[in-house]
Amino acid sequence: MRGCLEVRVTPGASADAVILPAAGGPLAVRTTALPEHGKANEAVLRLLAKALDQPASALELVRGATSRNKLVRLAP
Repeated sequence: MRGCLEVRVTPGASADAVILPAAGGPLAVRTTALPEHGKANEAVLRLLAKALDQPASALELVRGATSRNKLVRLAP
């Protein structure tokens, strides 16, 4: 999808981090938030927004709400 990022999430990590992908792989995001009640998804969107210098409202989780592999859309 155009304007989307593939993201691989590691919830419950020891520190928050956004890691650039290796040769065509997905962006890696590590968050200390646990995958309970959408907390990790919210944390991932906040971390990506900060890394991209965008408001959190500019990002939308398109696919992967219950998976480690996610697709996040960037608003134009």
